[in-house]
Amino acid sequence: MTQSWISASVAECLAPVSVARKTKIQTRDYKKSGRFPVIDQGQELIAGWTNEESAVIDSPLPLIVFGDHTRVFKFIDKPFARGADGTQLLLPKPHIDPLFFFYACRAIDLPARGYNRHFTVLKEKELSYPVSKDEQTSIARVLHKTELTLTKQEDLLKTLQELKQATMRELFTRGLRGETQNETEVGLVPESWNVVALGSLGKIGNGSTPKRTTPTYWNRGTFPWLTSAKVYDREIKNADQFVTEVALSECHLPRVKPGAILMAITGQGKTLGHCAVLSIEATISQHVAYLQTNTERADPGFVRGYLETKYEYLRQVAAGGGSTKGALTCAFLRNLLIPLPSMNEQREIVAILDSLDRKIALHKQKRTVLEELFKSLLHKLMNGEIRVSKLNLAALSSNEAAV
Repeated sequence: MTQSWISASVAECLAPVSVARKTKIQTRDYKKSGRFPVIDQGQELIAGWTNEESAVIDSPLPLIVFGDHTRVFKFIDKPFARGADGTQLLLPKPHIDPLFFFYACRAIDLPARGYNRHFTVLKEKELSYPVSKDEQTSIARVLHKTELTLTKQEDLLKTLQELKQATMRELFTRGLRGETQNETEVGLVPESWNVVALGSLGKIGNGSTPKRTTPTYWNRGTFPWLTSAKVYDREIKNADQFVTEVALSECHLPRVKPGAILMAITGQGKTLGHCAVLSIEATISQHVAYLQTNTERADPGFVRGYLETKYEYLRQVAAGGGSTKGALTCAFLRNLLIPLPSMNEQREIVAILDSLDRKIALHKQKRTVLEELFKSLLHKLMNGEIRVSKLNLAALSSNEAAV
């Protein structure tokens, strides 16, 4: 920290905000549309809308809304109404740039205290800022530009994911040949397509977990052993959990070949039902099912792609089984019906899905890079470790243009 910077507690940086007469909007009164946005302590910038003019805060602006329970900070520079529960309004003193103060607060290490309030703790925290308000503004602009680029990347990624979902709905109901559709047990499909049970396409089974009381099963392992937590990508190319070759034979674990489709058959939330194509030879836990397909009838990528469209249905089926965690069975999977076109059309559909997946993966990687860049800049700019004048933002500008 240089001598041109000052350290002070958050409380010492705050000016009073007089909004005592402004109505707070109860959650039950949030509207889906309206004249004024409702800002509360939730993760979303705008929680709802209102037409209640007595609730509108239009001065002083900008303000920082702090979630007393959630520790969320929001920079608000347009008239808004405040949500009723757990919102604190922060206004920095005139010698501190409001946008700089917003980022400075976000750089503070503020440990979670459950649903307890955090404002009293925040006020005691110390932050540092340059004496020069121009330097504060420059720092804030860099961070804002970086975060804006990140937001655009996230919006683009969301658009790509929505495009993929819409494309999948079209591909698996209309196909690629412009055929007349038939109504089947799985809905509308092209008339040349068949509807078959998943079990007719190959062997379906699940794995096991060797007893950890037998060290030879786990020590010096050379054979990949996958859990349901690993089944989250469209393709599994490596693994970091192993059992020995001896354990594989002694425990009668299945030797699953490359090209098999794996599915997480137990779990909570978004894990359950997820599928991936295995690109290595491996074995699996009891929480994973596999389908070793007959590749002359079914392309693994096509089957996996169709099953991806059934995730919500699979979770509903599992939830109806009476298990608190949710579970699918191999017997259910064997009888699960899927549409099946010719191998040529399957491969063409897989090529389209692969192209979309590559684009999504690329933009996920870009998002990760931007997230790390923002975190690094937030930390280093806020403690004076680097100066704006020393930054080369050409890469960020080109990234933003590429978005």
